[in-house]
Amino acid sequence: MSWRPQYHSSKFRNVYGKVANREHCFDGIPITKNVHDNHFCAVNARFLAIVTESAGGGSFLVIPLEQTGRIEPNYPKVCGHQGNVLDIKWNPFIDNIIASCSEDTSVRIWEIPEGGLKRNMTEALLQLHGHSRRVGLVEWHPTTNNILFSAGYDYKVLIWNLDVGEPVKMIDCHTDVILCVSFNTDGSLLTTTCKDKKLRVIEPRSGRVLQEANCKNHRVNRVVFLGNMKRLLTTGVSRWNTRQIALWDQEDLSMPLTEEEIDGLSGLLFPFYDADTHMLYLAGKGDGNIRYYEISTEKPYLSYLMEFRSPAPQKGLGVMPKHGLDVSACEVFRFYKLVTLKGLIEPISMIVPRRSDSYQEDIYPMTPGTEPALTPDEWLGGINRDPVLMSLKEGYKKSSKMVFKAPIKEKKTVVVNGIDLLENVPPRTENELLRMFFRQQDEIRRLKEELAQKDIRIRQLQLELKNLLNSPKNH
Repeated sequence: MSWRPQYHSSKFRNVYGKVANREHCFDGIPITKNVHDNHFCAVNARFLAIVTESAGGGSFLVIPLEQTGRIEPNYPKVCGHQGNVLDIKWNPFIDNIIASCSEDTSVRIWEIPEGGLKRNMTEALLQLHGHSRRVGLVEWHPTTNNILFSAGYDYKVLIWNLDVGEPVKMIDCHTDVILCVSFNTDGSLLTTTCKDKKLRVIEPRSGRVLQEANCKNHRVNRVVFLGNMKRLLTTGVSRWNTRQIALWDQEDLSMPLTEEEIDGLSGLLFPFYDADTHMLYLAGKGDGNIRYYEISTEKPYLSYLMEFRSPAPQKGLGVMPKHGLDVSACEVFRFYKLVTLKGLIEPISMIVPRRSDSYQEDIYPMTPGTEPALTPDEWLGGINRDPVLMSLKEGYKKSSKMVFKAPIKEKKTVVVNGIDLLENVPPRTENELLRMFFRQQDEIRRLKEELAQKDIRIRQLQLELKNLLNSPKNH
């Protein structure tokens, strides 16, 4: 067998990262110091949302993208949650609707007014109660409007139909905290990583586990579906405590197709996949570098391209949807990097160097757009449909015509799979027990005060009655 150097010719081999000028960054932002392993940032073609530090309760900022520069300390916030906000996600089809979840066990849906917030927002469009413990993740369905997934520390994934404002399905196959969820292209499959060291591929409507991997040698943290390749990519830790990635066949999780050591750092590796360019980006929490690879269906599967380096460590990264990119600059991906120490959000554009100014058809294939392919009832009824595609050539400035209509809620019980989720759930931790104790103490105090006031009122009425009976007019 003749030896051949592994030279990989690719149109993306010269992709480079370009940091925005300081005036195009967002400065003076009190980024949350929460250690929960999420991005704390969500971005779409109109707004940037960042979870912030707040005294009591939880809050996040929503800033119109054109409003760069220094953000005032008293800038209005979305601040209705009673506990820290743990995750935020923009609706992919309605660009002023955002979902948030929190330690207060609720998921909330917010409608951001045109042009951003003018005052603090405390009233959510919808409050979704169904989890018995804090909620760590929210994720919108990729092709269906108004279907939202939430994963809680009660080890359950709830599927919400926002047309009715209720959970319609519960996935109850995890035995520990769910770390990450990812959908395939048409949203017919869900993959999860969990603290129980298992990687699962689940049919979301039935909750059936189709594939399960017990990852003892590769402790999985994050997972991402690789578009239509029928592949999964996980990031995790090897048994020698080095960071590594593994590639899996979604129909056979018995063994990874390939594993690759990355480095010996300890921060979590966040994977981002761009199905249009088949590029994988790996960003470490707490370091400033972003490595990128090209993925193919043939061996060696992963081809290393380059690394974007920066001295400023990142806490999390928001990603701009495709229709918000600058195609005239040959931008194929854009990160919004959270630099906690500086209170800074820094846009990083990944650019394919091209000499021509014309539209580059080969790097911008048709891409999922802002129109949903299905209604909630169609998807819940078992229909799968690929995303509605758009061309970035003429369509990337087109905004969605969809509007969110909040359902009128009257029901006070939430029954899923025959279980009432709003029943009194016994506390599982000391903190929950204390919180429940103080809540009950407040309730007892309030009832005692109410009772005392009613006693006083009864005495007053008795006196008035006595006075009426003793008055001279009655003789």
